[in-house]
Amino acid sequence: MTKPEIGRSVEAAGITTNYLEAGDGPETVVLIHGSGPGVTSYANWRLVIPELAKRFRVLAPDMVGFGYSDRPDGVRYGLETWARQTVGFLDALGIERAHLIGNSFGGAIALRIAAEHPERVGRMVLMGSMGVDFPLTEGLDRVWGYEPSLENMRKVLDVFAYSRTLVNDELAQVRYEGSIQPGFQEAFSAMFPEPRQRWVEAMTTPEDQLKKLPHRTLVVHGREDQVIPLANSYRLAELLDNADLAVFSHCGHWSMIERTADFNRLVGDFLS
Repeated sequence: MTKPEIGRSVEAAGITTNYLEAGDGPETVVLIHGSGPGVTSYANWRLVIPELAKRFRVLAPDMVGFGYSDRPDGVRYGLETWARQTVGFLDALGIERAHLIGNSFGGAIALRIAAEHPERVGRMVLMGSMGVDFPLTEGLDRVWGYEPSLENMRKVLDVFAYSRTLVNDELAQVRYEGSIQPGFQEAFSAMFPEPRQRWVEAMTTPEDQLKKLPHRTLVVHGREDQVIPLANSYRLAELLDNADLAVFSHCGHWSMIERTADFNRLVGDFLS
């Protein structure tokens, strides 16, 4: 049986990177997932890829340490590594410039790439994004501190979603099984050990650099997000000269899952 999470693979900055691809539009969109336990690009973006693929070439890589990309011995997990991998991914596929959509920690990666390689980035969408400093939330502490069990996965999913209807036993089972595949939890637990506030700070790009970014940016946040505070997106909208802000009501950390139709329409129109 083929796994929808596994697509093609390419060598990106020395990391064999699993990625999903759809669409053949004239412009390329790269989707950068968040940092939850057992996460894959497929889990994050499965409801977004088919819709964006109607207009764009859509690529969704698994960041090193997550999903089905390699986890080389001695790899140093951190913002620089993930940003380098993403730029290497563009290089490997011969893509000079792409729009970036970053979810949560993926937003921090997109911002770092825009700051260090501004010419490689078209437009940005930052969704429930990290990238600026904030006090560690109880929700993020629970996500990063996950220890594998079905009960713990339910608790993690509880902080991600506003709507309880999304957090059913089937989703918890699938995400739990994803988190206990060989090497997955070992890599995840190595990334964000206590004390965790330092990892929030490690995912930031200096504000003076953010203020200089010229890119058209759409900042999206769920009003009821318990993982990344809504204040982050207000701050990003203040710092980024060319940013618009959209806040979804009755929505937690997963606006692309909880408000799929609204998210896809807003993002598709913005990128077009």
